[in-house]
Amino acid sequence: MAESGSPSERIAAELRRRIAAGELAPGARVPSTRRITQEWGVAMATATKVLNRLREEGLVRAVPGVGTVVAGKAAPEEVRAREPRREPAREARPVAEPATAPAAARRVRAGGEGELTRERIVATAVRVADEEGLAALSMRRVATDLGVATMSLYRHVPGKDELLRLMTDVAFGEQPLPEPPAEDWREGLETVARLQWRIYRRHPWLASTMSFTRPVLAPDAAVHTERSMAALAGRGLSGEEMAQAAVALAAFVCGLAVHFEREAQAEQDSGLSAEEWMDRVEGEEHARLMADPERFPMFDAMNRGPEIDLGLEALFEFGMARMLDGVGLMIERRGQGAANS
Repeated sequence: MAESGSPSERIAAELRRRIAAGELAPGARVPSTRRITQEWGVAMATATKVLNRLREEGLVRAVPGVGTVVAGKAAPEEVRAREPRREPAREARPVAEPATAPAAARRVRAGGEGELTRERIVATAVRVADEEGLAALSMRRVATDLGVATMSLYRHVPGKDELLRLMTDVAFGEQPLPEPPAEDWREGLETVARLQWRIYRRHPWLASTMSFTRPVLAPDAAVHTERSMAALAGRGLSGEEMAQAAVALAAFVCGLAVHFEREAQAEQDSGLSAEEWMDRVEGEEHARLMADPERFPMFDAMNRGPEIDLGLEALFEFGMARMLDGVGLMIERRGQGAANS
């Protein structure tokens, strides 16, 4: 049982208050484990404890395909519309229905105020991916959350690939680059890299959708590459070198950020943070394996020394700084070459 002053108990107390005050009505979705980690800044294991405690108290319940909702006899219309359908015939009928059919309009109203639009579809998809990961995202799931038939989505979005492209553009566009751009090239590149890191942290699913060999057409993402190349303009680099530096830095940030979703999913599945997992699951075996100073002399020396930080934040800071050091050296050499010519 959690201590009265522990983070999990404080968060649980706040959610109890919202339920008691009616801010979270019967049938309403409560924050997911991922949303709790984002809102309160706690580990996934702590968020899991919060929802488990509320379930044990009978305050919330899990609804397949929806998430965790406030327990109660009657669910609001918008939540009932998101629950799994029991009549598959309703899913098939919209194929022949025009977009203006009264039945389609009624289903849109069931999913919330306003007509079904591409913006609503994308916003719902982003929410699902943020809260439950890409594995939970499908056209059917988005339609269920909106309270509409799956086929009605295809009038606005041709398929999941296009949906992911739109989600990517929205994710990058919601946090624009600061204006005016920094005059110093290093500050300019660092600003872009840090913003990308924040975007990936806010949307853990995003990094796994990015491709640097087959980039999607996402203007709000392309702006980042444009800004990075502009920061390097006039420094003696060729167009190819500026593009390679900009893309290499973005690829580094993205490659490291892929672990946001992996770690979030691992914590959700195991209920353990990376540190707890290492201590409880792999600690003894890891210690035994690395206890051979002849085979692993560097690991042995490291384990005997002061504690080191190999977390994602530390790796991001170290890697970004070293990449910028390399770009700086390249610029310096170009300048020396020009001076000697």
